[in-house]
Order: sequence, then structure tokens, then C-alpha cells
Amino acid sequence: MGKPTGFMEYDRVTGRVIAPKERILNFREFHLPLSKEEQQKQGARCMECGVPFCQSGMMIEGMASGCPLHNLIPEWNDLVYTGNWKQAYRRLKKTNNFPEFTSRVCPALCEAACTCGNYGEAVTAKENEYGIIEYAYAAGIAGAHPPKVRTGKRIAVIGSGPAGLAAADQLNKRGHDVTVFERDDRIGGLLMYGIPNMKLEKSVIGRKIAVMQEEGVAFVTNANVGKQVKAEKLLKEYDRIILACGARQARDIHAPGRDAAGIFFAVDYLSSVTKSLLDSDLKDQKFVSPKGRHVVVIGGGDTGNDCVGTCIRLGAASVTQLEMMPKAPDVRAEDNPWPEWPKVAKTDYGQEEAIAVFGHDPRIYQTTVKEFYKDKNGNVNGMLTVRLEQAKEEKTGRSLLKEVPGSEKKIPADLVLIAAGFLGSEKYVADAFGVKQNDRTNVQTKPGRYETGTPRVFACGDMRKGQSLVVWAIREGREAAVEVDESLMGYSYMAVQ
Repeated sequence: MGKPTGFMEYDRVTGRVIAPKERILNFREFHLPLSKEEQQKQGARCMECGVPFCQSGMMIEGMASGCPLHNLIPEWNDLVYTGNWKQAYRRLKKTNNFPEFTSRVCPALCEAACTCGNYGEAVTAKENEYGIIEYAYAAGIAGAHPPKVRTGKRIAVIGSGPAGLAAADQLNKRGHDVTVFERDDRIGGLLMYGIPNMKLEKSVIGRKIAVMQEEGVAFVTNANVGKQVKAEKLLKEYDRIILACGARQARDIHAPGRDAAGIFFAVDYLSSVTKSLLDSDLKDQKFVSPKGRHVVVIGGGDTGNDCVGTCIRLGAASVTQLEMMPKAPDVRAEDNPWPEWPKVAKTDYGQEEAIAVFGHDPRIYQTTVKEFYKDKNGNVNGMLTVRLEQAKEEKTGRSLLKEVPGSEKKIPADLVLIAAGFLGSEKYVADAFGVKQNDRTNVQTKPGRYETGTPRVFACGDMRKGQSLVVWAIREGREAAVEVDESLMGYSYMAVQ
């Protein structure tokens, strides 16, 4: 695959990134793609591996190595190299319903497992994917292809995130009649409101939804199933139900002063900003402005980083990010060999912007909040932090974090965003359909399957698996679709991989 000596002849080159101080002036995407000619050189770097770990999707030490969708990466790298973009698009779409999303927001598990990356720099698989899908739209080959035959079977998908959309897309292509119900006013789930516009411009989602609608998928917004829309009605009107409502139950911080005004869950805050941006270009001010405020983000993951970048764009006076865990090493540790996911430190776009604007990295490691302070009006105006150190539980030997005595420190905080992860799915939807949740509040399904204990009701995505990546959600949706198809038709020829 690719040019046999390409990885020796060509260096890794990625598209230009707009400088931090320039890109923070708006909410537009800031990665500029390579030319087609340069992208073809990057495709040539694929090493013709005997075992392409990039597409393996294996679990090693509890972490995914390679693409969970088993994308045919060496194949479309070769097709990019030879300039056969149309065929590259066909191979890409064979395993991935939404490369326009994953090429923008996926952390590129494929590149972390690239053999070339074990000895030098990985192949630019993610940018090659972006080049393929954007070429396909520009060339008019990514348009609608409605099924020629309909089965007459009706399926309701609850939730329009990547899992729900993937299931809907697959089942519609099979010829079933699919309706997607979304409680928000726009389709996309966390793709729409949980991921900021500068990472995924919402026109990209709208472009794909328009194709799906032309292919026959029906979308219903402002439809909160389990509340305004009754589960009994859907069970009566549809042959199968797929629950794909995500894992929106946010993890809270329990500390004195938590009831102060000005403390928000991160996804709720990001959603309010994106909705205001889409509705009015932020003119309606239907979000809490961080302008001139000292913002503290609690949580060091992707969502926390998105909060940093968002608040900088909105004029925060300062942004501090608290991270409970120690800083990861700059290079792979000996106990973290390739092709495991590299547990190394990275500086994401939000942190880069903070460094450019404020002159320092916003992250404070091994630190958590011990108390929130509030003013006489009940507004948060500071917090007490404490350092943490790693220790072991005496009885079990398990690792834990404990406070370092005397390490308390007061810091200013006029706006606090909690990005501490998610606990699982919201209970009311599960209760409405009579499905059970496990101790992590994920919907229970039959072992190794997607069918729940309630007849004709299936679950997939974060609602079943717990908080995860967009690529895992798409895989879950595709696999659930096969199971639903088999239950309706007695067999299924839909390809998952």
C-alpha cells in the first residue's frame, strides 16, 4: 500500500493551523487542509505493513489501539497516493458513515498505532480521511443514494448523536423506514451542542443531515421522549426502538459552597454558547459571559480544553484548569509500549491559546477544589484548592489520591465550569421503556448484544457503553443496526466492518 519507499522519501507534513491569537477572534474551524498534491505524498508514506495495527481496533490494557471502526486505512492511503480519490471515498465509506465528523474530532487512534510512528512520525491518516471526504463533497459523489426497495418496517431512533445517526443511516440504507427523535432543537446530539464550533462547524453536520433526509430518514426535533413524547406511543407505532441518548449525566463536585451561583456543568455551558452562536451570532447573550472574569475549569480532558478555548474567545480575564492526575510523561514510558495508546502529555488547542494569550499553561496538575467561596449575593468569587499525591490503600493496595497537608491555596474564580466527566445515561428514558440500568447507570443489554430486556427495544452508544469517543459511538450504532435488521428480517447482509 502506498509507495514502498514513501516513508523514507517524504516527511510527515500536516495542514497549516491558524495562529492562536488570530483564531481566537472567531469560532471558525482553524485547520487548513493540504493541497491534493501534498496529500497524495502523505498517502505514499503508508508502509505496506504486514499487520496494519492502524485498523485493528484492539483493546490493550483497557485502551483502544487502532481504529474501532476497522477503517481500511492502508487501502485508502494507497488510493490517495495514486490519485484515485473516488475509489478512496468508496473504501472509506465502507466502514465509516461519518468521516466528515471523525476527520475533525477523532483523536486519531489509527495514527497512535501506525507502524511508521513507532520508528518516526505516523502517517497522516486523519488528514487523508479529511481530504477524501471533502473531495467527495466537492466532486458531487457524497450525495444522496436512497434505497430502491422499502421493507415497510418502521424503526424509531431516540437520540441523534453519532450512535443514533449511524444506526439510522445503516437501517435506512437497508430499506427500513427510520425516524430519529431529538429532544433539542437541532439534530446532532453532542456533535451539535457538546463540541464547539471551532472543532466542528455545524454546517458540516447540516450538510450530512440534508443528505440523510434526501435518502429518506425522518428527523423530529424538540421531541423529548419519555416526557413530552410517550414511550407507549412509540412502541405501538414502530416495529423496533433504538435508544441512543448518550451519557449526559454529569459528574458533580461535592464541596462546601457548591450552591454558589456561577458554577455550571461544562457541557451545559458549551451548549448554551453554541446555541447562542447559531441562533444570533451571540447577540442574544443567552449564555453566561466570561468576559472580564476569572474562569476556573475543573477537569483536564477534551471537554475541559473546549471550555478553555471557548472562554478565551469570549474575553475571559484569566483561565485556570485544574487536573487531579499528575502530568503525563513527555515520551512513552517503558510500560506503555507501541501499539498501546500513548499515555503522554499533549497540549491541545485551548491550552495553546491560553499560553499565547496569558503567557502560561492554564493547567495545574494534582489539584482539586476543597471549597467554593461566594460573595454576599451568593455568587462564586473564589475557591480553595488543595494539592493531591498518589498513595496506596492499605488493605487493597489500590492506587488513590490523597490531599497533601498544608497545600491549600486560594485562587480567584468568578465563573466555574465542571468538566469532571459523566456518570452515565439519564434515568427517565430508561424508565419510560422499562429497561434496566447497571451500577454505572448504563442501559443493560443482553450479554454481548444490543437488545435490552424489553422486547423490541435496543440500546447503543454511550447510553450502553458509557462515555466514549465518536468512533466508538459510530461502531455501536452500526452493530446495533445489524442486530435490529436481523430481528426484523431473520437475516442481515449489512456490513459492519
